[in-house]
Amino acid sequence: MEREKILLYDGSFNGFLTSVFVAFEQKINVVDIQRKSQVQKGLFTETQIILTQVNKAKRVWNGISQRSNNAMKNIYFAFLSETAGIEQLLYLYIQKIVAKGSPNHIDLTDDMVFKINHLANIVSKKKNQMEAFMKFNVSADGIHFIIAEPEFDILPLVSKHFRSNYSDRHWIIYDIKRNYGLYFNLHTLQLKSFDSKEIIANARPLNNLIQTSTMSVIELWNTYFANNSIKSLISNKLHTHQLPKRRRKYRQAKEAV
Repeated sequence: MEREKILLYDGSFNGFLTSVFVAFEQKINVVDIQRKSQVQKGLFTETQIILTQVNKAKRVWNGISQRSNNAMKNIYFAFLSETAGIEQLLYLYIQKIVAKGSPNHIDLTDDMVFKINHLANIVSKKKNQMEAFMKFNVSADGIHFIIAEPEFDILPLVSKHFRSNYSDRHWIIYDIKRNYGLYFNLHTLQLKSFDSKEIIANARPLNNLIQTSTMSVIELWNTYFANNSIKSLISNKLHTHQLPKRRRKYRQAKEAV
C-alpha cells in the first residue's frame, strides 16, 4: 500500500487535473490535494509536489468528458468556487465517476455529490448575474472597463459572453480580488495583471472624495481608470506580465460552458 500523501500543485486547473492523473497512475493514497501557496501539512504526512503537465491533464479531462458533459461542468465550476478543500472533494468525486463508469450511476443524495452540484450551481448563478448586470464605464482614452471583486473566480466563465456581445469595442474586465483581468483589443482576448498598489497610490490625488477615506477599493480603481490612460497601462511592460500558472484554466473547460 502506498504511503499516505498530500499532493501539492500550482493552483491551476491543469495542475489539479495533473494531480488526479498522478494519483491514479502511481496508486497514491491521497489524503489531500493542496495549492503550494496554501500548504497545511499533516504532522506525519508525506508531501509530493506535482508539476503541471498539460498532456496528463488532458487525458483526465477527456476521460471525464467521455462519461458526462454535465460532470465536466460541475467539476470545473466547483473548482472555480475556491472553496476550502474543494480539490480533495473533486478528486473523490472523480474516483466515483471512474469506479461507477458514469455519473448517472452515482447516488445524487450522497453528501459529496450534493455539495459539488450545489457549489457548481452557485458559481453558475454568479456567472449569470455578472453577465446580466455588470455595466461598463469608459476611461479617458475610450477603453470600456469593469472593475469587480467577485466572490468566485468567474472571469474565465464570462469571457465568452463579453467577447461575443461587446466585440465592437476595446474593453477590460478586472478582478481586483485576484489581481488579474481580461483585455479585449477588438481582435484577441488577453490576460493582464497590474500593480494594484501603484494603481491605488496614483488614484488618491485624482478625487477629493478619496481623502475622506470612505471610498472603497473598487471606487479607487474606477476613479483611476476613468481619469487615466488604460492603453498606456496595458502596453507598459512594467505593469503587464504573463498570467501566473494558477490562472491558466484548461481551455476545453472554458469552451464547455
